[in-house]
Formats: sequence, structure tokens, C-alpha cells
Amino acid sequence: MSEKKNGIDKGLIRDLANILNDTDLTEIEVEQDDLRIRVSRAGTPQYVQAPIAAAPAFAPAATPAPAAAAPAAAPQDNKNAVTAPMVGTVYLAPAPGARPFIEVGATIKEGQTLLIIEAMKTMNQIPSPRSGKITDILVNDAQPVEYGQPLVVIE
Repeated sequence: MSEKKNGIDKGLIRDLANILNDTDLTEIEVEQDDLRIRVSRAGTPQYVQAPIAAAPAFAPAATPAPAAAAPAAAPQDNKNAVTAPMVGTVYLAPAPGARPFIEVGATIKEGQTLLIIEAMKTMNQIPSPRSGKITDILVNDAQPVEYGQPLVVIE
């Protein structure tokens, strides 16, 4: 009995890991009395690494300021664009390999999930602020986004 109190309950950890697999969660934490156990998947950081590898290619493109500023200015001027409410990594589908939430040309309703932004290991569903038709998706899957950055255009 003293071994169970002082040792790690491997059965509990296995049960928590099985819950992660069954529910497609990225992490789970359980706290009881003075015991606290957190289990998380190692797969989440892989999404973050892909956009970071592409970041150095942006630095040389920033040298000619007029060329880099022109494409970014056009979508920001669009009053129908839905902007990022936070900084994070955008995902266009609920899971890797799953069908995207939205596609260009699709008709959506107010409140419908447009995409997910992961911020501080929390998946935040971004709802549509209005009904309409998706005319453009301005971000790629697993791309880092800034606060206020245009994400989707809804006409």
C-alpha cells in the first residue's frame, strides 16, 4: 500500500493516455488531494515546427519593402475579412487529415466554426461573425497568425 502512495500509479497514467486517444484531446490533467498528473501528446509541437522552418524565407523577401507590403495591404483593406482575435497557430480542420471547416465558395451561417487558432496549447474555435459566402481563405493550415491579421473573407 505504501508503494502506491509514494510511487507513480502507472495504471492511472495508462488510463489517461487511453482517454486522450479515445477523445482526440491533446492533453489532460487530473488533480486529487496532493497528487497532480498531466498527460499530453507530443504531436502538437510538430504543427508549430513546419511554419517556423518557412520563416527564414520571409526575411529576404522583406528587403524589398514595396513588393512585400503590396500583397499584405490588399486583404487588410477588405472590410469583409474576418481577423484573428489572438496570436497563435491557425488550423483549417479539426484534426490532421480531416475535412476543413470551410472551403472557398461555401455558404456559412453566423456562429459556424471557420477555423481553429491554437494559443498556449489551447484550441480556440473561431466562429463566423455573420452569414455569407466564403470568397477567400487568406491563411494556410498550421500557419502562425498575429492579432488582427485577416483570415477569411465573407461576402
